[in-house]
Amino acid sequence: MKIGVAREIKTDEYRVALTPAGAFELSRRGHEVTIEEGAGAGSAFPDEAYTSVGARIASVEDVWAESDLVLKVKEPIAEEYPRLREGLVLFTYLHLAADKPLTEALVRGGVRAVAYETVETDDRRLPLLAPMSEVAGRLAAQAGAYFLEKPLGGRGLLLGGVPGVAPGKVVIIGGGIVGYNSAVIALGLGAQVTILERSIDRMRHLEEVLSGRVTLLMSSSLQIQSSVTEADLVIGAVLIPGAVAPKLITREMVREMKQGSVFCDVAIDQGGCAETSHPTTHTEPVYTVDGVTHYCVANMPGGVPITSTKALTNATLPYVEAIADYGLAEALARDPALARGANVIDGKVTYEAVAEAHSLEYASLEDVLPLAAA
Repeated sequence: MKIGVAREIKTDEYRVALTPAGAFELSRRGHEVTIEEGAGAGSAFPDEAYTSVGARIASVEDVWAESDLVLKVKEPIAEEYPRLREGLVLFTYLHLAADKPLTEALVRGGVRAVAYETVETDDRRLPLLAPMSEVAGRLAAQAGAYFLEKPLGGRGLLLGGVPGVAPGKVVIIGGGIVGYNSAVIALGLGAQVTILERSIDRMRHLEEVLSGRVTLLMSSSLQIQSSVTEADLVIGAVLIPGAVAPKLITREMVREMKQGSVFCDVAIDQGGCAETSHPTTHTEPVYTVDGVTHYCVANMPGGVPITSTKALTNATLPYVEAIADYGLAEALARDPALARGANVIDGKVTYEAVAEAHSLEYASLEDVLPLAAA
């Protein structure tokens, strides 16, 4: 298969969808790998690192026009929409429930779009979202601690405190991978950490793995309201796979938060979990609403691309190999987890939460692309 790796052009995005090690593995399986010129530079992978393992360097036009399968990290932005074409397989993060223009562009283009974030195993794991959730969760705690500093508009509070001075209070809404990793870093900084979660089984697991060092509370509207007003740092870590994030933090709650407190919305890729959230960039990461600093960077892992690119390729490569070796239809038939990643196929929306978010017609994957493993 002809596999193309496009350079990311979204603001402050430095990751690349494939490492040279990944390119080598695909090349040795007999596939033709083409990397857009300069695609790996932001992750410290020069073009020579790819050519040395058998990949070809080409222009942006050639990568999009000649490839059967295009790999990216972030969703295509408007200037890339004209490159979308019938029959092209696109494998990347899409977050379509929060992006109607992109959804419509994929439908119009006849693209076969598979989203990393909705690849889901039978036991509800999200293997391609997990590594970036780990990175984002850890970054959220770091960013929150940083923006609590007074010169940056924060309260002027050291999250870990010092002997004789109480530590800061961190409230994490959601106890999944993002929430867990946020808690690990916040605990490491010495903060007092509370996690709000709806699953009792998940809370039992967190109690065990975090050795009882966090306060675990059942999440509800009243509990969220009570907890965020006491917090110095709030981290939004909620996720409904493939769907728009629920608005759990209202404008009224934000008004009641401490002046100079910080809110990090890791759910911003899916629309954000606060009514006051809107996407920001690494260049301009924060804004203030009612005295509360909002950190809503939509591609948080892009700020640490050397780590993120390697972690992402570690997770995606087996799925890329399956698509390349068997073709998309057979790869989806062989692996139900990968099949759940299919969001738009041949002009039809095949992921129900996306269709519902945009009031578009939903078509089951089996009706659009008959699946039959050889």
